[in-house]
Amino acid sequence: MKIGVIGGAGVRTVIFINGLLKRYKKLNIDEVVLYDTDHKKLSVIAKLCRHVVNREGKDLVVREVFEAVDAIKDMDYIVTTLRVGGDHSRVIDESVALKNGVIGQETTGVGGFSMAVRTIPVLMEYCELIETYAPDAWIFNFTNPSGLVTQALHSAGHHRIIGICDAPSSMKYRMAQQLGVTEEELYVEFFGLNHLSWIKSVQVNGEEIMPKLIADDAFLSSIQELEIFDRDVIRKTGMLPNEYLYYYYHRERALANINKSDMTRGQTIEMVNIKMMEELTAMDIDADPEEALQIFLYYMQLRENSYMSIESGSANRPMLEKGSLPVPEGMGYAGVMLDCIEGMQSEEGRTLVLSILNQGCIPFLTDEDVVEVTCKVSKNGIEPVKQATVPAMCELYIRLIKHYERLTVEAVREGSEDKAVAALMTHPLINSYSLAKKLIADYNEAYGEKILGGNA
Repeated sequence: MKIGVIGGAGVRTVIFINGLLKRYKKLNIDEVVLYDTDHKKLSVIAKLCRHVVNREGKDLVVREVFEAVDAIKDMDYIVTTLRVGGDHSRVIDESVALKNGVIGQETTGVGGFSMAVRTIPVLMEYCELIETYAPDAWIFNFTNPSGLVTQALHSAGHHRIIGICDAPSSMKYRMAQQLGVTEEELYVEFFGLNHLSWIKSVQVNGEEIMPKLIADDAFLSSIQELEIFDRDVIRKTGMLPNEYLYYYYHRERALANINKSDMTRGQTIEMVNIKMMEELTAMDIDADPEEALQIFLYYMQLRENSYMSIESGSANRPMLEKGSLPVPEGMGYAGVMLDCIEGMQSEEGRTLVLSILNQGCIPFLTDEDVVEVTCKVSKNGIEPVKQATVPAMCELYIRLIKHYERLTVEAVREGSEDKAVAALMTHPLINSYSLAKKLIADYNEAYGEKILGGNA
């Protein structure tokens, strides 16, 4: 079986390949085909991927191609992981938002909106190619804002697509480590939308322990995703929050921390990636692939250890010395995808958090709405864990953001600035008609063209 990666020059591809090495035989995967519009970067990443395979003595085939169809035709699984406009577009998205006094994070609020309107049309074109050349392939969308993009693709009739985010799986992994149990022994039930979700149940071997965890300051401080929240907001809601709820629960704090920082997250990522590629392209990777891999791992560590530090005002996590850095196991996005493939191929299945069609899971949403929820994945299909009731506060947030997502999809489809303004004024992080209009005008000016292609 084959996996095609559209956006294969992304830095996470190396980690994806390393994660795949642990179970490609079990999953019946024998080849990964990488495609990207940035051919120079693609060649560098492909060499690093092949070195990761060779140093482990494995026979997984990794090759790069320079035409999209070659990464699509006859593939069994296709990964979409794009950044339309490159790293600098994220810098623009954040700067325009901050100039207007709002958060410009790439998945939440107007930053996510700007990224979505650039990305959705491009992904639509790839999905049309997939319908032609690999109609039976499953598509795993890693592209941010993952939930909104996945919603747009489903709304356009592309239904063999699953939205992937590593935030829930990473949080479960850290919780299991802290509790001293295996991930199989730990059941964590998420519900909501991508980057707008809550944990309502935590069980160890069937025993509910949520009240105990919420009351435990030491536990809350030990989990990277939870330490940034005030304890009171967790205890008053009675649920554990997805880390991106920080932008809603502590909006003014996040905005103040970003404004006082020397660099935004986008600027940090852009700088790290530029320095990484400068070093890698200046050397002969074929002559010393291990040194090249260590350079790559050093910059990836620099990137990951600063995650959420700007917004939360917390210190960067400690750095390990360059030279003997291990390749991450691929626990993140790649791990979720591989767990999903494993579940699809098994009778017993796997329990995972995915962005899929609602199918009656959240009672006040339609079946066609994309939600991010705990699912049972097996040969029988993907079955979301149904939510009999949803707390009123969560329902209000979910209704607002889903309405924003629907309007954003319509705005992109129709090229309508009116729909875009209506979408943004609905979003809790903007919540103003006049501000929404100004944001659209400022993005048009920053990009030198109408970001929606045109109708007023």
